[in-house]
Amino acid sequence: MSENKEPHVAKFVYDFTEGNKDLKDLLGGKGANLAEMTNLGLPVPPGFTITTEACKVYLDSGEEPPALRDEVSAHLDALESRMGKKLGQADNPLLVSVRSGAKFSMPGMMDTVLNIGLSDKSVKGLADQAGDERFAWDSYRRLIQMFGKTVLGVDGELFEDALEKAKEAKKVSVDTDLEAADLKKLVTAFKKIVKKEAGRDFPQDPREQMDLAIHAVFDSWNTDRAKLYRRQERIPGDLGTAVNVCSMVFGNLGPDSGTGVAFTRDPASGHQGVYGDYLQNAQGEDVVAGIRNTVPLAELEQIDKKSYDQLMQIMETLENHYKDLCDIEFTIERGQLWMLQTRVGKRTAGAAFRIATQLVDQGLIDETEALQRVTGAQLAQLMFPRFDEHAKTEQVGRGIAASPGAAVGKAVFDSYTAVKWSRSGEKVILVRRETNPDDLDGMIAAEGILTSRGGKTSHAAVVARGMGKTCVCGAEELEVDTKRRRMTVPGGQVVEEGDLISIDGSSGKVYLGEVPVVPSPVVEYFEGRMHAGAQDADELVEAVHRIMAFADRKRRLRVRANADNAEDALRARRFGAQGIGLCRTEHMFLGDRRELVERLILADTDEEREDSLKQLLPLQKQDFVELFSAMDGLPVTVRLLDPPLHEFLPDITELSVRVALAEARKDPHENELRLLQAVHRLHEQNPMLGLRGVRLGLVIPGLFTMQVRAIAEAAAERKNAKGDPRAEIMIPLVGTVQELEIVREEADAVIAEVEAATGTQLKLSIGTMIELPRAALTAGQIAEAAEFFSFGTNDLTQTVWGFSRDDVEASFFTAYLEKGIFGVSPFETIDKDGVGSLVKAAAKAGRETRPDLKLGVCGEHGGDPESVHFFHEVGLDYVSCSPFRIPVARLEAGRAATESTGSDHR
Repeated sequence: MSENKEPHVAKFVYDFTEGNKDLKDLLGGKGANLAEMTNLGLPVPPGFTITTEACKVYLDSGEEPPALRDEVSAHLDALESRMGKKLGQADNPLLVSVRSGAKFSMPGMMDTVLNIGLSDKSVKGLADQAGDERFAWDSYRRLIQMFGKTVLGVDGELFEDALEKAKEAKKVSVDTDLEAADLKKLVTAFKKIVKKEAGRDFPQDPREQMDLAIHAVFDSWNTDRAKLYRRQERIPGDLGTAVNVCSMVFGNLGPDSGTGVAFTRDPASGHQGVYGDYLQNAQGEDVVAGIRNTVPLAELEQIDKKSYDQLMQIMETLENHYKDLCDIEFTIERGQLWMLQTRVGKRTAGAAFRIATQLVDQGLIDETEALQRVTGAQLAQLMFPRFDEHAKTEQVGRGIAASPGAAVGKAVFDSYTAVKWSRSGEKVILVRRETNPDDLDGMIAAEGILTSRGGKTSHAAVVARGMGKTCVCGAEELEVDTKRRRMTVPGGQVVEEGDLISIDGSSGKVYLGEVPVVPSPVVEYFEGRMHAGAQDADELVEAVHRIMAFADRKRRLRVRANADNAEDALRARRFGAQGIGLCRTEHMFLGDRRELVERLILADTDEEREDSLKQLLPLQKQDFVELFSAMDGLPVTVRLLDPPLHEFLPDITELSVRVALAEARKDPHENELRLLQAVHRLHEQNPMLGLRGVRLGLVIPGLFTMQVRAIAEAAAERKNAKGDPRAEIMIPLVGTVQELEIVREEADAVIAEVEAATGTQLKLSIGTMIELPRAALTAGQIAEAAEFFSFGTNDLTQTVWGFSRDDVEASFFTAYLEKGIFGVSPFETIDKDGVGSLVKAAAKAGRETRPDLKLGVCGEHGGDPESVHFFHEVGLDYVSCSPFRIPVARLEAGRAATESTGSDHR
């Protein structure tokens, strides 16, 4: 007899006292951290969180879960009981905020409504409660403005224009100079705007306000800006957002009140100290929006020392508890400090590396966790150039260094223009008074962002840091006129739209014109021109050096380079390459050798073909001598000729014109006529699927054997010179084991001849490139004739998807990304479900046939952070990528290894 069990009933609402920081999937980041701070005994206004599960039900069905309203009512009753107030009652009103809170921070992308519960009746009660009529009417106009825009879809500019007119009528410049009577008039004006634009009155029922606000927050998960941000940050679209309902505390109650944002360390540099912004007599949105310029957090000590000291103690508590940089929002209500939010803060790339090593030194985290605090994308940012400090410049302003980098571009004053010009190939700087979430697409398109208002915690600064985008905020001396599309700099000079400007996100300086750039010190370190540990070593370089040492100790994957000549090979070796995973020999056939290749293609007889190959042999051999010398002691994988032969011949149109002109002059050139015939003969509709790779070696006698001989003779020469050449010969585009067996038999014979002639025993391994679906599907058979596989994921992606990369990226990839068909281009990050499954299956089948089979990847996926983790998971031995991406691959290989073993934090 089976046991009867109670059916599981979903719980959709959690009090702040019920959750903790590990419930981010359910409560979102904000709700989980509010619960954690409540558990720590910190001063958090009471409230409750509606879960992401409720949001998902709402988004899927268009209706909230049937049980949600009753759960919200029960928690609201408990909150009212605790506070001794009723939501929106006339004489002693409870007001609440309704805030979004997804698992991953999405600053400014979703909606918030403050002061829920205010109405024509309760505003008087709030005024009596606070003893401040101006405060009550200011809070009411804020609610109507925020509710109208967020919940009812009214154009926010209409409220802003009405506010500006009110200030003009009063002849004041800031909101705080408006008196209660002015704000009463503004409330009336705002309600008229709502009635006209939304077709309904502003709701006076406080519960209706709260329910509509909750639905609006749910809906904001799928706004265009939220979806764009998720695509940019690769955040899954099915997570949903939690909603936090929190009792209001007020920073706009006068000079002994205020609101601020604080960081436990500088998010721009990583340095310890007092960092953040504070704004007296203001609500939190004023700071984040950058509408009024803030004062540095350190000034709070003079304004309100008791609250300042308490805040410093709380910040230390939170950093030690989270073991990381914390980003904190707080409000002071008449001298009482309240914590409204904390989260692990976004930081610049440089700050990430500095903070990770600082926390190791403080004993808060270990090396394994330090690797999880940085990313390959951040390291790549640090390798970008910076402005030349010795260059002649014309500085016209200086703001707050919000997100580092050196950005040069044409000034544009709205997001639409930024996107439009960027798509036309122009580099642009987005210039605004302040940004808001609607500017996200322009921020993504721009090289950098410049604002005349706001601080390190404004919308522009937070979003730019998250994207790794150069940003200068709060450059007050610059007068930005977005309507006339111009910016006036001190001295009266005008920067029109389209004029070049340069911004330095590390110093906050703004320059006219283009400032030249110099290499990053991190690149100089990797190239051996700057030494970590030296007395004058750059602090950032020292941090990068330590993190890279951690990664190299932890990683299992080896990292090789894609390099075709000795110069690239030497640079790759300085960057930490452990060999060459792909040497493309076709690049050696260009330049002054093109004529020899043309003769080879035009050869009518065996003698002519053999003569061309004979002349190419010593040139090829010297290529390999130099390459093996540069990479002495490390493996070098040489890919035999891969592209179609027509790529070595002149363009068919250009050659046809030349021949036609020569014939018109009655002076035809016999060789050009033969070339044109050859071009026509070799012309293919789909050359990347035609006569190339192993097919060339089978159809053109002597081509591959010439290359194998050059490799073998070069290896023998290096070995006889006491070198240690480790050549690997890779046969491209194999689709069946029979192709590989034929080429291998010929190659083994040539190698044996060279060994006999030079008296040198060579250990040359022969393998293949897995770049066709059939090769991946028959990998077990192919492994019988191959000592290694190198996955050519560029071509494999093309053949699996049926894409021609050169065509599709320009034609429809943008639409696919915008529609969410792709989260990211499959040529940028490996398609795990399709291409990846073939890689995984081929690796498994190959090793079942040959347990010691060496496995690597040589497509550009080998330098992509996310792809490196996949290659680690499926058991490859190495990744190979362009020299500049080697440090990124090394770091991510270390991170992949530590992810698989777990870490001590989060």
